[in-house]
Amino acid sequence: MNVYSLPSIKTLFTEVLAEREGSYVVNEIFARFPSLVDLMNVTEQELTEIKGIGRVRARQIIAVLQLARKLNEPLHSSPCIIRSPKDAADLLLPHLHYLQQEHFVVIFLNTKNHVIGQPETISIGTLNAAIVHPRELFRAAVKRSAASIIACHNHPSGVVDPSPEDLQLTKRLVEVGEIIGIEVLDHIIIGDNRFLSLKEQGLM
Repeated sequence: MNVYSLPSIKTLFTEVLAEREGSYVVNEIFARFPSLVDLMNVTEQELTEIKGIGRVRARQIIAVLQLARKLNEPLHSSPCIIRSPKDAADLLLPHLHYLQQEHFVVIFLNTKNHVIGQPETISIGTLNAAIVHPRELFRAAVKRSAASIIACHNHPSGVVDPSPEDLQLTKRLVEVGEIIGIEVLDHIIIGDNRFLSLKEQGLM
C-alpha cells in the first residue's frame, strides 16, 4: 500500500494553494512540522503563527491534509471482503498510523466476511492507552447484526509489540464474544506503516 509521503503532500500544497515550489510558506510549514505525525495533527492556531498564513489559508492547508488522507484511502470493490489480517490492516492503516493518541477501532463483518458499513472508533485513549469496555464494542456489533468482528488499535509510538493490557483485553473480548455469539477473529495493532496480528502470532 502506498502511504502518502511528505514530498507528495508538499506537491499538493504547491498545486492546491497556488504556492511556488520552495516558497517561504511551504518551507516554513515543513520546517515546523517535519514529520507526518506532526503535519497530520497540525491545528489552525499553529498554522496562523506562521507569517503569511491567516485563518482562511490555515483552513485551506488543513483541507489539503484531509484531501491527502482521502487520496491515500485504498479503493475496494463493493462489498469489501476481509480474507487476511493484511486486508484489515490495509483498510485501517491510512487512518491510524499518524495519530498521536490510541484509537480503538472495530471492523464489523457478516457471515461471508464482508465488511458491514464503515469501521467504527469505539474509544480514544491517551498517548499510550485506549480504554475499551466490551459493552460498548458489542453493542455496536449487535446493532449492525455482525457475525464477527476484528478489533484494532494503534500504538502512537510506532512499536507494534502488544502490551500485557492488550493481551488481557483481547482475552476478555474473545470470552464475551463467545457468550453472545459474535466471534472476535483478530486483534490487530497498527504501528508506523506496519501491523501485528495477535491471531497470526498465536496470542489469542
